[in-house]
Amino acid sequence: MFKIDFEKKRIKRKLILASLFCALIFTIIIVTMIGTMGPLGGQGVPEKIPFQAVLDVLSGKGYLWPDVYETIILDIRLPRILLAVLVGCALAVSGTTMQGLFKNPMADPFLIGLAPGAAVGASFSILLGISISISIYSTPFFASVGAMLTVFAVYIIARSSGKIRVETLLLTGIAVGSFLTAVMSFMMYMAGQQFRFMFFWMLGGLYRASWEVVVIAFPVIILGVIIIQLFARDLNAITLGEEPATHLGIDVEMVKKILLIFSSLIAGVAVAFTGIIGFVGLIIPHMMRILVGPDHRILLPVSALAGGIFLVWADTVARTVLSPTEIPVGIITALCGAPFFIYLLQKNKKGRFVSHAT
Repeated sequence: MFKIDFEKKRIKRKLILASLFCALIFTIIIVTMIGTMGPLGGQGVPEKIPFQAVLDVLSGKGYLWPDVYETIILDIRLPRILLAVLVGCALAVSGTTMQGLFKNPMADPFLIGLAPGAAVGASFSILLGISISISIYSTPFFASVGAMLTVFAVYIIARSSGKIRVETLLLTGIAVGSFLTAVMSFMMYMAGQQFRFMFFWMLGGLYRASWEVVVIAFPVIILGVIIIQLFARDLNAITLGEEPATHLGIDVEMVKKILLIFSSLIAGVAVAFTGIIGFVGLIIPHMMRILVGPDHRILLPVSALAGGIFLVWADTVARTVLSPTEIPVGIITALCGAPFFIYLLQKNKKGRFVSHAT
């Protein structure tokens, strides 16, 4: 009986994973159709690109349609959509890992000061005008460096006798994050005319999307996600307790370091190019945990796919709902995420969030 139930559960999880993958492909195609043409439109060109035109352009038959279709699809919309997939994937996987590592359902990629660290780095770049005088990638570079230096500082401060207590790491991250938030607020106060650029970056957006950005972000995020997935079984054991995990032959401290480094790395790269996009790494893991359970071997990949789907649709709303004005996507994710999270809190008032693998 137990074997039959286990087989049914395994088949169900595979179907969910396959369904999410198909949903992601379908989302990419459908969202590529949506959006305003802007100055590239012209007379006789509809606002919505036909479904068949998208398929033809993606399959190399763009010559069957007006040249403007190929330009809009390949040069404008597709890079932005793929960057949204990568960023959503990175934030969701990082959030899933953090929640398992800290055994805390409130954990997300920004819990250990990563977001304010990135914001300070980006603000420093903008305040000094470096992003204008050198290149458009200076702000993402400084944001990424700020994020990783913050994580490194939190790790060093929290370490004691070669070991890291999760509770200490968590409290250290909160303290360092609060300090950096104060630093960032002071920099914004001193920003003057640059305040608008700093504020807009902090709200989060995919306006920097290009094929060059996708090429830079893709290998880092995908490699980080794969490495985290390789430690999914170890993460399952750690969520049950460090002592049982040690008895199973797992080097708990080493696994914690690896997971912390790579979950911070992929979130840092995502934040560097998009600014601070909240709630993706907090809400998506909860939704997927309800759907497939707490086993990180399946929870991580489904969260990656769901995170990509969610952010693509959120960005589509952000760039079309008030067209031609673009809303920062961080506002959309907060509007979607905050009510859902309140719903989860209300639903689990008398119980606890499921956070342990079985």
